[in-house]
Amino acid sequence: MEREMNRFAVLQLSGCAGCEVSLLNAEEWIDRYNLVYMPLVISAYDVPEVDVLLVSGGVRTDEDLYNLRRAVQRARQVVAVGTCAISGGVANLGDRDEVRALFLAQAERRHLPHLLPRIRPVDSVVTIDRYLPGCPPTPELFMAVLFNLPDFKASKTVCQECGRKKLTATPATRVLSQWSTRGGKDKRPAHLLGFQQGEVLPDICLINQGYLCVGSSTRGGCRAPCTRAGHPCVGCRGPSDAFIEKESSKWFASIQRVFAAMTDIPPEEIEAALRSPQLALFLFQFADYAPPSGGDEGRAPRPKEKVL
Repeated sequence: MEREMNRFAVLQLSGCAGCEVSLLNAEEWIDRYNLVYMPLVISAYDVPEVDVLLVSGGVRTDEDLYNLRRAVQRARQVVAVGTCAISGGVANLGDRDEVRALFLAQAERRHLPHLLPRIRPVDSVVTIDRYLPGCPPTPELFMAVLFNLPDFKASKTVCQECGRKKLTATPATRVLSQWSTRGGKDKRPAHLLGFQQGEVLPDICLINQGYLCVGSSTRGGCRAPCTRAGHPCVGCRGPSDAFIEKESSKWFASIQRVFAAMTDIPPEEIEAALRSPQLALFLFQFADYAPPSGGDEGRAPRPKEKVL
């Protein structure tokens, strides 16, 4: 008798479909799960009853709100997938006052879909069983959340998975001095290098080279594909367990301490870069659940036990 396969669906809300592409790049689920709903590749009117519902994208429109509430009633387990579902992602940048002012200043805007006042993470509407942060999560992470793989082990931080060497005083002087003769940086960077600027040494920590990399406190599990390729970690996996239930200022302070130990870059330069749209997109994705610094009660933190 043929074994009945587990059924899962992918509900796409307001997002970029990057998470769906990442899932389709994985193959391990094909023989064990039956994908019954995913508008990107499957024509279906509604979400049927499923074992697992993966939700990508944020709750941006009234249609998103309706579809989410309807779909979770038919799922045994609900997983929030990716930055957009967890914090709003790129669309959430539009909730920043200066961005909204710029948008609304253009009088010719018309024929727009009806928007809710602000984009909302899906767990502000429905109960979530697991969180799968990433932008997008890697195929391996999708398989880990679908199969509850017992042998899947993620490092605490991206930094631990990166493999690049952090240079202390003696080796740093020798290696970076050789690099400096080729027109590279000083032994201790005094300023940040811009995104995708400069020559990247293949085996040396990106912070030593003057790049704003936040992998030292970003949760691991992605296997550090960005930093291995020479691109600084922007924190898309969210804070490590040490910071996930704390306000964002704690995460920022940790990043500042790392840069103070390894560079001579002014703290205010780092602070400004951390709050730029490129990084703020990810660095605040769990901050909305931390108790505010004023002492008032905030929303309950997302339990780190639920975050893959």
